[in-house]
Amino acid sequence: PPRFGLLQLALAAAGTAAAALDLFMDGWVAAEYVRRGQPGWAALSLSLLAVASAAAQACSWLWLRSDPPALRPAVPAALLAALHLLQLGFLFRCLHALKVGWKVCWAKAEEEEEQRHMAFLSHDISMLRLFETFLENTPQLTLLLYIILRTNKAEISQGLGIGTALLCVSWSLLDYHQSLRSFLQDKYELSRGSSIIYFLWNLFLICPRILAVALFALLWPYGVAVHFPLVWLAMFLWVSLQGTDFMESPGPEQLYRAVVAVILYFSWFNVAQGRTLQRSIIYHGFILVDSTLLALSWLWGRAPSEEHWYLIPVVSAALPCYLLGLGLRVTYYKWLHPNMQVQQEGGYDEVDANGGSDGLEFCSFSEPDLVNRRMQWLAQTQFPVAQLARQRFLNGAAAL
Repeated sequence: PPRFGLLQLALAAAGTAAAALDLFMDGWVAAEYVRRGQPGWAALSLSLLAVASAAAQACSWLWLRSDPPALRPAVPAALLAALHLLQLGFLFRCLHALKVGWKVCWAKAEEEEEQRHMAFLSHDISMLRLFETFLENTPQLTLLLYIILRTNKAEISQGLGIGTALLCVSWSLLDYHQSLRSFLQDKYELSRGSSIIYFLWNLFLICPRILAVALFALLWPYGVAVHFPLVWLAMFLWVSLQGTDFMESPGPEQLYRAVVAVILYFSWFNVAQGRTLQRSIIYHGFILVDSTLLALSWLWGRAPSEEHWYLIPVVSAALPCYLLGLGLRVTYYKWLHPNMQVQQEGGYDEVDANGGSDGLEFCSFSEPDLVNRRMQWLAQTQFPVAQLARQRFLNGAAAL
């Protein structure tokens, strides 16, 4: 099973640094808008950042309140609340995880409790990073692309902002999937090749979606203010009908569903138990049709003499790019998934298997009171678990 070591510590430190760099880039881009006399775009960019940060901080605080006391940081509750109000809760989590990770690597590397505690912390950070990325980076990326197309020129800050945003979006999905596996005992890690394909197919699926929205906004900027709420509402209702049970109470559960609906506006995210093939086909079919209609609307409404002639080949390549992403996803699950490696060895990769799951076990703490319901829920939604295997869930701190 995956264990936290020096490589994982380095990646955690790199993730923290990347989050700080992304924040710096957002501030730089907003400052450039103000310098060029475009305060409206600066305000919109900072508003997206503020909304994303507030939602992530709210989720972080709600999770801390529901966690067992033994798994919370040894910090007064009032100080934790103040840090989250100051929008520093996520940064505190990252620094706390690095501290625990350092202890795991050097002082207590052999203690299973510390390993499980580190996996617990890492997954929360990955989940929060995923939330903040899709609430902030994907809208920022769309806004940056829209502004570049509208002005027909790109500043250095905008180019760097697009590059870091795309990297953060695709990396957050890969990091989340890898951390999800870290809570499963006897769970194979993603190989380097599998990780690359997983990263690429998410990138190839997200880019055409962002391009289609940006092109639609180029002709009908206020149309996006209608399109986004309608699609978001459809996704929110779809998530609600699937009966999620992620948070501890109904109110926070609505916040979780609202955040997931934003993710689904740009990318696939599973929230229900059972096989995902049919739901995935429905989702990708809907997004493909919706993105195609947005792109066709731009083609229909653009002036023949418009300066954006170079976008025609770009738009023409968007559909093959999306289909390539779907093809890479099929390739991953058919040949590169860790389950394939285990089947070649004559076994099964635990809960990803279609059988042979009698020995299913999840990483758990020795004390039965240390329970994390949200981790158990995610384990059951992200990996198909046989009914007999479900009955053998350990009541542990996290079943991922």
